[in-house]
Amino acid sequence: MRTAVLFMLAGALLVGCPKEEDSPVPSEPKAKDVAQDKDGVPSQYTVELDTTKGAIVIEVRRDWAPNGADRFYELVQDGYFTNVAFFRVVSGFMAQAGISGDPALNAVWREKRIPDDPVKASNMRGTVTFATSGPDSRTTQFFINFSDNSRLDGMGFAPFGKVKDMGPVDGLYDGYGEGAPRGRGPSQGQMQTQGNSYLKESFPKLDYIKSARIIE
Repeated sequence: MRTAVLFMLAGALLVGCPKEEDSPVPSEPKAKDVAQDKDGVPSQYTVELDTTKGAIVIEVRRDWAPNGADRFYELVQDGYFTNVAFFRVVSGFMAQAGISGDPALNAVWREKRIPDDPVKASNMRGTVTFATSGPDSRTTQFFINFSDNSRLDGMGFAPFGKVKDMGPVDGLYDGYGEGAPRGRGPSQGQMQTQGNSYLKESFPKLDYIKSARIIE
């Protein structure tokens, strides 16, 4: 089966990428290359996401995916994950977040993409992985795997960390399911341009990352 890209940021349009019809792949639209300074990022570090369902603690490993680990560190240190929704939660598949509630911030970060990492860890339950729309296109969106999604390994989705306790993740609201236009969930295009005002009005049951910090 051919697969198609899941994340529809600009104009909520699909962009070319392999896809499985029944379980679309986590991805996000392409943006311009930006060189990244990797100095000062620990080989391993732990992030605590303070969410509306409790603390989600992620152990990050650079040896799994150095570019992904470095970008996640940068986003956490910059305070990017403040009031950021888990806007796509698909039961049995994954929970996705990483679009800012501030449209101005989205406009900046959509242009900051990072190079791909070789896939060294598998997309098993609890692993954390950046979304992509093709080669070297990762920016800010990430997902947490609910189950064995190892089929994503061969598509270039490189996990960079793992959740210590999946309890809070399993509790995330999944009633909206797949995003528009395939499902009833939020449109990424509208999220990009209207921010959290759109989500609060149209999808009031979504869970959020309230803040994020490095704890060790």
